[in-house]
Formats: sequence, structure tokens, C-alpha cells
Amino acid sequence: MFSSNNIIVCAILYYLQINVALALTHVNNDPIVRVNEGKLKGSVEKLVDGSSCFSFKGIPYAAPPVGNLRFKAPLAPKPWKGVRDAKRFGSICAQFNTTFQGDEDCLFLNVYTKSLDKNAKIPVMVYIHGGSYYEGSGDFFTPDFLLQHDVILVTINYRLELLGFLSLEIPEAPGNAGMKDQVAALRWIQNNIVKFGGDKGSITIFGESSGASSVTYHLLSPMSEGLFHKVIAQSGVAINDWAIGKDSKARAFRAGKILGKDTNDVQELLTFFRGLNASSLTNLTFATLTPDEMYRGLPEQFIPVTEKKFPNVKAFIDEDPVKILAQKRFKPVPLMLGYNSGEGLVLVKDHITKLDVYNKEPSFYVPRELAERVSREKLIDFGDRIKKFYVGDRNITEKDLNIITDMQTDMHFAYSTHRFAHLYTYTCGVSYMYRFNYETDLNIIKIALGLRDLKGVSHADELFYMFYNYLNEKLYKNQKNLREIVFKVTKLWTDFAKTGQPTPNNDLGVTWQPYTRDGREYLNIGEPMTVGRFADKERMELWNQIYKESGVPHLE
Repeated sequence: MFSSNNIIVCAILYYLQINVALALTHVNNDPIVRVNEGKLKGSVEKLVDGSSCFSFKGIPYAAPPVGNLRFKAPLAPKPWKGVRDAKRFGSICAQFNTTFQGDEDCLFLNVYTKSLDKNAKIPVMVYIHGGSYYEGSGDFFTPDFLLQHDVILVTINYRLELLGFLSLEIPEAPGNAGMKDQVAALRWIQNNIVKFGGDKGSITIFGESSGASSVTYHLLSPMSEGLFHKVIAQSGVAINDWAIGKDSKARAFRAGKILGKDTNDVQELLTFFRGLNASSLTNLTFATLTPDEMYRGLPEQFIPVTEKKFPNVKAFIDEDPVKILAQKRFKPVPLMLGYNSGEGLVLVKDHITKLDVYNKEPSFYVPRELAERVSREKLIDFGDRIKKFYVGDRNITEKDLNIITDMQTDMHFAYSTHRFAHLYTYTCGVSYMYRFNYETDLNIIKIALGLRDLKGVSHADELFYMFYNYLNEKLYKNQKNLREIVFKVTKLWTDFAKTGQPTPNNDLGVTWQPYTRDGREYLNIGEPMTVGRFADKERMELWNQIYKESGVPHLE
């Protein structure tokens, strides 16, 4: 999510966080599982459909990243003696969401399973949460809807914002600590999931927003190779502008100055950052924006970077992800990816406050990836063409809410999803593309934004069709049609996790065809589910032409 753009979205996430415990009801018979580090005592909890699952929360998958380990790759978890309680969530990672929350000791994961038979070989789904690499926690996401399809769900925490993504371009702080946390979690799962009934040879990583860009980064990272077997990316890919960090060292110096250290010495800055409380190293994203970043792109800045190479320091990724993807330098696995029909709804109100700037300088609509490559004259031309395409020869107004939604959807989500699917499939991989278009009472974000009358499905709305929580509880229980839709959506996700195909048996009345370079097939996930070709074709062709003229990989 993009927290600066909508306080309501932040409030919803915070509300889920403090109420998530209500989603699972504890019952008797505490299970004990021995993992490599020691014994864990979990709990048996009742799910919304009346069945039960074994729940193990707050499992440390790495050593606490504190002291001299701050900003570094995580170390292996330490063993413990006796039986460790795993009935409650561990601390969430330090973050600012209206107030400071969390702790630096936060590298925990949660496992939900219906069987503890070591021979069960149940497919495993590992969820990586979104939140702009700035906020969030795996604790928000409960297993009720997914476990009805006989999978195991694992959710994780990872370091965020400056604590997770500071890059000083030195060995002590090369960047991507939060991504290396995710890798450590995947390693722990490989080493231990069999003890929870899981199949370590059938692990699907999936995520939404920055979590989606994360799972596609793992596709491209040598560090992650072999730790998973399928990927689902919801509303984000690693080649989005908002997922590729730029000028990270300069941003770090700006952060230091804001916090009281005005220096040009990298080691001095590192020492200063190491001496601060974790709370001081949050809520710095917006304060460190450049004037151009105020209007160009989304405010995600402490994010994954292309690391510099250092002796004895293993990089998560050390080349531009667009280049890695276009040059086929990765090992493919089955991929499912897509976007919501009205992603930009979550950005509408913020965009309206900046209309004067965008109407005068439509060149701000041009993504940073392109703006860095073209002349000022070409940049202005691109901006004028973008504006004219959406509204013609006039200015955008506060009444153009559907138009603003489409613009924001296309520039921040839809086109990069198409581009990733095209490059991935064209080079070597099998992918399935979707456009999520269910509009029901479960579109919690859209409704909370007060935009129910607009068309489309907002960013993050699909999460309420996948995870049971305090906000959709009554809706789910009281409306049979919503329960049926939830079953269909989660069946697509879990069938893909089980087989590598989202509709292996055609039992949902549709066969989802793989994406091809010529057909650009996709599934419209709505009522009814239908297979189409080239989602949002006319709009995507505009953006593709602009990318083509900029000389970057595009749809051919």
C-alpha cells in the first residue's frame, strides 16, 4: 500500500493488526513440534468453516538483527532449550503507522497447518506482506479461507524502511537487508516445513503490492534460487518504478541530516545510525523525498536496490532487474501475476490535491525509468501525449475520478505487469495473467475510501477475498454469494500452488490459458470469470509506445 496517499488505508491495516487475534478461536490440545532449533508448543484453533488447524506463531527464523547486526544480512536462529511457546505472534518489525510500532527483534514467522504428519506432503504457500517496504506484518493474514483447500500457510515479518533497506554502498550496509530476511525465512521453511506436514518440494511464494514485487525479485535473485517452486504476484512486480531504489546513498545522507547528523563521511553516518533507537529510523521516507519525487511516481524510497559487489558479502541482487529479466538470466518457475481493475482508486484523493502541478507539468506522469533516459524535450512530449490520451485537449478536473483511476492504475501497476509477463514468457517462463474485477461488499478498501460509486477494484481489495479478518467477518458469514466467490478465488490460488496451473480440472467453468506473446491471454476474475486477450489493450498500447520510444524493454 502507499501510506502517504491515504490515511484510511493505513487505519484499516492498523485496525486489522490490533484485531487479528479475533479471527482465530483457541481450543484445547496444544501440539508440540520439534524443529531444528528446538521444541515449539503451538495451539489448535478453530477456523471460520468449523474445522480446526494447528497454529504456531512467533517462530524465530533468524537471529535478532540488533547491535552490530543492524543493516546486515540476518544470521541463523539460535537454538533454545526446553519448549518455546508459539501461541502468540512475535513483535512486528519497527515501523511508523500514525505512531511508532514494533521492535527491531522481529524476524518471526507463523505456520498454519491441518496436519502434523511428517509424511503428509501438503503444498505450502508463503505469504509476503505489502506495505510499501515501509509498514505491515505477516500477522495480519489469517489462514481460514486458504486452508479449506488443503494447503499450509506461512506468513513472515521482515525489516522495513531504513532498518531494512538502508544502502550506504559499503560492505557494512550494502542494502536489501529486508530482502535477505525473506530469503532467511525461505531457508528456514525449507529446513523445517516437513515437521508441520509440508512438502518442501512444493513451496509457492505469493504477495501483494511490495510483497508482489518481492516475490518477483526472488525469481531474479541467485540468493533465492531453489527455495521455492511457484510464484504469485498480486499488484506489483520487481520492474515497477516504485520497487527499484535509486540514489540510496544520497537519501541516507538526507536522512542523517534530518536526524541531526550533517556529514559527508559514510562511516560516520553508519556509526550515527547504529547508535539511534529503532524508532528514530522510521517515518523517514517522505521526509527524504526530492522535489521531483514529490510528484513523479509513488513515495516508496527505502526499497530494494542493485547492490555493489564486495568481497565476502553476498548480494541479493547486483544487476538491474529489468536487465536480468530481459536477458533471461534466471531460472524460471510457474508464475501467476495480475492487477486489480481499479488499482488507482487508492491514489485518487491524493492526486486531486496535486492537479494544479500535473496540469501544468504533465511530464511528471512519465515514470522515472524513462525520465532518466530521454531529453527534456522528449519528456515534455511524453507528458503531453499521456494527458491528451486520457482527457483530450483540456485539463484534468476533480470530476474526472474514473479517468484519474485509470491513469494511476496504468502507470503504477497495469503496464509493468504486462511488461513483466511479456518478458518472462518471451524469454523462458510459463505465466498466467489475471485482471481482478469482482465488485462486492468485500471491496473493503474502495468502500472505506468513499469511492463505491466509481468503477473498478481498488489496490488491496482482493486481499479480503483471500484472508478472513475482523473487517469482512460479518459479510462473509451473512452472505452466501460472498462465501461462494471467496471459495472460487482461493481455489484458483491454491490449485496453482498445488499443480502450477490455476484451473487444472476446469471445475470453475473456465480454463485459464497461459499468457503468450501473441495472444496476451488473461483471466478476468469477476462475475462471470472469462478468458480474454490483452487486458486494457488501448491504454497499454499508449504506454508501450512511450516505453518503446525510450529504448527500454517493452511489449514487442
